[in-house]
Amino acid sequence: MAFEFGMFNEFQRTAGATDEQAFATSFEEIDAAERWGLDAMWLAEIHVNPERSVCSAPLTLAGAIAARTKRMKVGTGVQVLPLCHPLRIAEEAATVDQISRGRLIFGVGRSGFPRTYEAYGVPYGESRERFAETLEILKRAWTEQPFSYKGKYYSFENVNVSPKPYQQPWPDIRIAANSDDTFPRIARLGHGILVAVRQGTLEELQPNIAAYRRAWKEAGHPSDGKVFLRAPVYVADTDQAAREEPEESIMYFYRYLGERLEDSATRAGVQQVELRAARGRRLQTITYEEALREKLIVGSPERVADRLMGLQETLGLDGILCEMNCGTKIPHDRVMHSLQLLCEKVKPRFH
Repeated sequence: MAFEFGMFNEFQRTAGATDEQAFATSFEEIDAAERWGLDAMWLAEIHVNPERSVCSAPLTLAGAIAARTKRMKVGTGVQVLPLCHPLRIAEEAATVDQISRGRLIFGVGRSGFPRTYEAYGVPYGESRERFAETLEILKRAWTEQPFSYKGKYYSFENVNVSPKPYQQPWPDIRIAANSDDTFPRIARLGHGILVAVRQGTLEELQPNIAAYRRAWKEAGHPSDGKVFLRAPVYVADTDQAAREEPEESIMYFYRYLGERLEDSATRAGVQQVELRAARGRRLQTITYEEALREKLIVGSPERVADRLMGLQETLGLDGILCEMNCGTKIPHDRVMHSLQLLCEKVKPRFH
């Protein structure tokens, strides 16, 4: 498979924008991405956060994108499985896969933020067990007719879910990996992984990805597994413009994320509390120079292509999910220009 270029879209609601404007802006980016040849459009799942995003129903949006595109894949990045009813999500994801004729990438995870769980009335401490149970039910719902299941949170007797997915046996499942022990577990299941550098650095991903590949081989799966990176990406005509234009937005984002992380360390059900609080404080004091070195992929098309090729080599990446407007404060016309440069100047170097 060629290196996969994707855009990570939060359907951002920038300061002063209405819900309607937020949808219109994001759909403009999506239509352009299809036109310019991007491989995949990824949708976040963000709840109870109106100042940041209107992307609370990713599969609904995925259906809309599938209907207005012909070529581009559409991915959930990620569907938060512990907050879903498994049969409902099996039906909705299979429906999107049918509408798109097999272009759905089903990215799933637990989400690192307990605030949403509190809003939904689901204890965050149950998220791991709920995730595993929901994923198992999804696979059975998509492949068995009928099936029965008895678990801790869900029990079903002789249910037959319809429709079945267009892709057999199910859509391409990729799982978000964050904590060290998750990487080998996902490898054993035989799924691709989605990794990010919001808290750590690009270099810190290497040992975990190596552990994923080892566990993949030990489980007897073919090839090497699949690794996809989500990271802030910004492309401009020159290196200087690419460094200067997103700085305010990106630094705002790290302060905001740091505050959220530090706050989340105080919530019930959270593990590694000290590490989470320390990383939250660290993000609030990080300099732009450090972020450029450790977390970001910014520059002219040549520099961004070189940086991605380097990461492809060191981490064995199969693709990238580009956060094109990290922090939501980069003006729309600049995001569009950055996206066009990515598609027309960076991507061709990988084929």
